[in-house]
Amino acid sequence: MAGRAEVTYLHFTDPGAEPLTREDLPFCQEVVAIPKPPAYGPGKLVQGVLGRWPLPILNYTSQEMSAAVDRLTRANAYDLIHLDLIHMIRYGEAIARRAEGAARVVYNWHNIESELMRRFGATASSFGKRWYARLTASKLALLEQDILQTAFGHVVCSQRELEELRHIAPSARIAVIENGVDVAGFSSGADVPPQGQKAQTSRILFVGLMNYSANVEAALSFTERIWPFLRRRFPDLELWIIGASPTPAVLQLGSVEGVTVTGTVPEVRPYYRDALAAIVPLRTGGGTRLKILEAMAASVPVISTPLGAEGLAVSPGENILIADPDDPDTWLRHLEQLKLSEAARTTLSTSALQLVRTRYDWQILGRKLCDTYEGWLRGEQ
Repeated sequence: MAGRAEVTYLHFTDPGAEPLTREDLPFCQEVVAIPKPPAYGPGKLVQGVLGRWPLPILNYTSQEMSAAVDRLTRANAYDLIHLDLIHMIRYGEAIARRAEGAARVVYNWHNIESELMRRFGATASSFGKRWYARLTASKLALLEQDILQTAFGHVVCSQRELEELRHIAPSARIAVIENGVDVAGFSSGADVPPQGQKAQTSRILFVGLMNYSANVEAALSFTERIWPFLRRRFPDLELWIIGASPTPAVLQLGSVEGVTVTGTVPEVRPYYRDALAAIVPLRTGGGTRLKILEAMAASVPVISTPLGAEGLAVSPGENILIADPDDPDTWLRHLEQLKLSEAARTTLSTSALQLVRTRYDWQILGRKLCDTYEGWLRGEQ
């Protein structure tokens, strides 16, 4: 995008992380980092019940960010302002008020957040969590309806999500720009095995942020319901749970025989080396799964639940294997196929790599996003 426009990058920095600067992103005109506010405090939980703003929005509410948005938008006549996630809606509303509706604000929807919260509420472990999730979902739905009517445009990750939002706001300006992957970065280099190479271990990987509720639930459920059956059939099988910020419950899984919980790792590519498969055992959540695309780019076969692969243009049996989250036999059949047949691994990984090269590479998607924005600015729908 920076090759076709002047870009200012304003972002939150996670606690303990180094803020990005222009030295890191020399293609940007300006880079501004704001510390991310603490999340999930008792006060925010109460505000999420009593006030207009639900907890996911409050977690991204920051006076420093508000001041930075105000300063930048007063100093620059931006053609378009891209807000990543509905969580940034308070800043979008402030921009729109000051510009008297003339600002071109676009929201990038990683998920339909109200849908994600409803799904979580349907499977939460306690009445309190289910009640809070349903209340949060209803508040998010109202905010989603509002910005669909008022914002300049919207970007979603899949055709399914576009159709869902069109049902709410038929005249809204919405484009599908899929999630992507740096295919060259994952498909080349010493860390990634040659395409189709025989796996040297019996390691399967579950990669993701391990304090995200959908990933936590998936890790716990898979280890309890599916893993014992797989280990009985293949005693040498290893499950590696890889991702930042594991909750205490996820860390405890490291005591289960054959399970390793890594916590934060500096680079995920070495773990794909020689892996038998990457699994996506999600039972809740929304959006599309970047980790599926990363595994495919690394030529590692993927086994996913139907929900885990939702929104991706995959073909079960051709470039991905689909397993029932509650049926150990489906997982076992797929692992037997991959473990016992090098030809099956090669066929699956070759087809998957071709898919991400032709459809999900960031270079392709970046051009598509720029074309979309330029068309909108010319008045195209």
